[in-house]
Amino acid sequence: MTKSKLNSFRRALETKLAELGNGNRNRDVIAIESTPDEMDRVQHVSERDYAISSLEMNSNRLGEIRRALHRMETGTFGLCLGCDEEITAKRLAALPWASYCIACQDAAERGALAHGDEIDPSFLMTA
Repeated sequence: MTKSKLNSFRRALETKLAELGNGNRNRDVIAIESTPDEMDRVQHVSERDYAISSLEMNSNRLGEIRRALHRMETGTFGLCLGCDEEITAKRLAALPWASYCIACQDAAERGALAHGDEIDPSFLMTA
């Protein structure tokens, strides 16, 4: 991967990191509010559940971005953690924090990839 491409991905990751980091600061929405009206209580619970889910998703994405930046520092950015093949530039352009190629990501989503384990190459042939 060229240095300019790598720098482009680094900028994209750092921008997303700053964007998500600012979004996690507003946690007031998850405060438990007491109200005598049952409909208001249900509405608050629903809003709180949505906010918690959003915070969790953002937290997970922040971890993925930090790990991608770490892979840049160690020189392994752009290499699939499942099969050690290069992740396509098109995939990295869409998801610069991607840690798996499309085949390994598909296998992981189907439960064939244990966290940190390599994929059996014969499994990829059937995918």
